[in-house]
Amino acid sequence: MTSQNVLISESTSSIIINPAATIFTGSSQRPPAAPGGYLKLSANNNNNKNILSLEINKGARMNSWVEQMRASSPTHMKSSTTSPTNTLTDDNNNNSWIARHPSALDRFSEIIEASQGKQIVMFMDYDGTLSPIVSDPERAFMSKKMRRTVRKVAQCFPTAIVTGRCRDKVFNFVKLTELYYAGSHGMDIKGPEKGSKYKKDCESLLFQPASEFLPMIDEVYKILVEKIKSTPGATVENNKFCLSVHFRCVEEKEWIGLAKKVKSVLKEYPKLRLTQGRKVLEIRPTIKWDKGKALEFLLEALGFANCTDVFPIYIGDDRTDEDAFKILRDRGQGFGILVSKFAKDTTASYSLQEPDEVMDFLRRLVQWKLASRK
Repeated sequence: MTSQNVLISESTSSIIINPAATIFTGSSQRPPAAPGGYLKLSANNNNNKNILSLEINKGARMNSWVEQMRASSPTHMKSSTTSPTNTLTDDNNNNSWIARHPSALDRFSEIIEASQGKQIVMFMDYDGTLSPIVSDPERAFMSKKMRRTVRKVAQCFPTAIVTGRCRDKVFNFVKLTELYYAGSHGMDIKGPEKGSKYKKDCESLLFQPASEFLPMIDEVYKILVEKIKSTPGATVENNKFCLSVHFRCVEEKEWIGLAKKVKSVLKEYPKLRLTQGRKVLEIRPTIKWDKGKALEFLLEALGFANCTDVFPIYIGDDRTDEDAFKILRDRGQGFGILVSKFAKDTTASYSLQEPDEVMDFLRRLVQWKLASRK
């Protein structure tokens, strides 16, 4: 972090990053165009071919959007018109995927060997990684065993939770003060409150690069709540600097209608963009910030910006975690670990199938660290 990007608050003994001083701006590209209806052809129209092309393209975009919704939710079994999604225990075409993304438990010694002489820094998503995916996002509770395990990890390594959820909400789920928390896809970062050996020289770290979007996010939230009332099972979650439209409990036949409603609202807000997560549509500011940027920021805050002896490990299950996996690949440091029972495109190096396997991996990591101190 350069000095011009940091404000020191003497009264609170905290570091506050000034978003206006950073290189990231809030004026990137517009969100995807909202789908329109089909165009009618006129028998006398000389541009029928061009209009027909537009009609087909609009329909293709909508179908593509639904396919993306399916792809971002691999636990959903596809219709009979497409090949079914296979679990990693199935034989069909999964051997090559497992070979490219082997189990982090099976290759644990390989990971440890690569980390020798380096400082491991842990980054983890929350939903689907530290807690199971549940139908009601408000009940995504972490087990007591997982909480104890994560606390032990934080005692051995700098540890951060990077999530699309509101930071305060995730903290209430996790209840560990010794962690770094990056909520809203990294747009709301706060350092450990107490109990961490890895706080550097500050009591607290706060970084919120999208603060100017708060009024807009609140406005769109209220509109969306009204807009999707007629879609059974759909809910909108306000994650402070971003919004999540959950369709986990929505029948697939309603997905196109739901996507149209969401995109019609965003037509009026070009500074917001729409992406997909795991059975969720994510609405975020168009600033150039994501979980990968959050990972880099936290490494810098911890003093590892230009270090060659740092070994970040990022564990996540969602499409939005791919930004972090890609950063690690590009840096040539550490590894990404995808949590999934299903073969899907990823830049992660290793895989784990479910939160229970994540807990096993974390426990082995702690055991190795404690043994290495003896």
